[in-house]
Amino acid sequence: MPVLSRRRFIEGAAALPVALSMPTAFAADDSRRNFTVAVADLPATLEPARELSNVGTRVTYSIFDTLIRRDFLGAADGGGSELKPHLATKWERVSPQELVVTLRRGVKFHNGDELTSDDVAYTFREGRMWGEKAQIPAGKAYFGILASVEPVDRYTVRFKTKVADVLLEQRLASWCAWIVNKRAYEAMGFEAYSRKPVATGPYRVVSHSAADATVLEAFDDYFMGKPTAKRVTFKRVPELAARVAGLVAGDYDLITNIPPDQMSVVGGYKDIDVRSVVLANVHVLAYNEQDKVLSDKRIRQALNYAIDRPKLVEALWQGTAQVPASHNFPEYGQMFVEGRKLAFDPVKAKALLKEAGYKGEPIVYRTQANYYTNALEAGQILIEQWKAVGINASLQVVENSTQMRGANTQIFNWSNSTRLPDPLGSIWVAWGPAGEIQVSKFWTSAQAFNKAGTALEAETDPVKRKALFTEMLDIWEDEAPATILYQPSEAYAIKKSIAWRPTTFYFMDLRPDNLGFAKA
Repeated sequence: MPVLSRRRFIEGAAALPVALSMPTAFAADDSRRNFTVAVADLPATLEPARELSNVGTRVTYSIFDTLIRRDFLGAADGGGSELKPHLATKWERVSPQELVVTLRRGVKFHNGDELTSDDVAYTFREGRMWGEKAQIPAGKAYFGILASVEPVDRYTVRFKTKVADVLLEQRLASWCAWIVNKRAYEAMGFEAYSRKPVATGPYRVVSHSAADATVLEAFDDYFMGKPTAKRVTFKRVPELAARVAGLVAGDYDLITNIPPDQMSVVGGYKDIDVRSVVLANVHVLAYNEQDKVLSDKRIRQALNYAIDRPKLVEALWQGTAQVPASHNFPEYGQMFVEGRKLAFDPVKAKALLKEAGYKGEPIVYRTQANYYTNALEAGQILIEQWKAVGINASLQVVENSTQMRGANTQIFNWSNSTRLPDPLGSIWVAWGPAGEIQVSKFWTSAQAFNKAGTALEAETDPVKRKALFTEMLDIWEDEAPATILYQPSEAYAIKKSIAWRPTTFYFMDLRPDNLGFAKA
């Protein structure tokens, strides 16, 4: 089944609005306008491999660049997976375990340094994102496959992997792969760099306050051309009503996290457009196996069978979200496993509870109110669906992710993105041994899953790879460390006079080729 048949570009933005200017030169007085984005939340840090949340990558995508660029906007739905040159002009597979990358010459960092192979080797060095003492443990899920990264000359870098890795090029275009400036990183130190990083992107950091705003200014030496906005501000505005009011009043140019039931209302203003995509992301429920009640997988399975996902999509998303075929997505191409389905079977749920000897012990589901669109509303429906099969469930709303995963947690919500168009970039990154769930010991019955995933990392034969992935899916569904709710849509409201397209990731691309303003 073609990818585009499973993804819909819901509203507008299939093409940039007409009669807009994408300026390449500016007057001496710099008449470029400012651009303000109101977001529901902001990241705690701007260190690109440390901050891998949805709210973080939205901001860091305009500060940093990758060696290879994934052409998201090359597809009508904003989910293209073709790779094209970016900080690297070319790359060559010398062997199944070796990739030689040639850098673009003359690329400048925000501090004026020229990008060289030393910066690239420093970015991917052992001890930062891979190795036993990795400074950023989350990076191991993406780059634990590396054996070495070495400069060949000033503009050439050699990557070697521990095993044959079919995804190294995609890894270099994805999460964790943003290039840092070696001199600035070493001079500033980890914490200071995390607050005000020096990179090569179209905008550089002026200030960052997670509680208020992240302010960026145009970096006019950007190698793709001068940015089209003079200054970009990501303003934290948790309340939807306040974001909408600010957009209508002209205080903001773009706002995020528009629920489906508000899309037509917000889009009813004559100067506002709503642009929405189905995300390469799923909302999930994660279970804590250390909990006495949830240590029995039959109870976890019962929780999963009790969920009527189509009803959730109908009630909360007005048909704009999708229920995927398990942790298994069409972006995988030949690796997509046909015939999977997330089952709704309340009779089986009741039978599993009885078999497990469940006696009505309390089960609490924790969620934040505003982090995910419709999270609170989904939680309220889930509680009722669980109660319908005899589960003594209740909802607890918390303020942050630390509380959600804190002491005595049983169930909490999360999301998983298809960060690479392959199972290794989705289920393995999220649920493998380097993922936060296993690291946090929420899932401890993962031995068989880890064995199959480790074999998948080293396998190059497509048929064998698909068989290993199918095995991983079977194990994940049977052990039930979690379940998928749905693949959500993400809607943005923006002034109609502004040319900008969203992608199927939370990346907010504000580069000169995707942000333009109507001529005055």
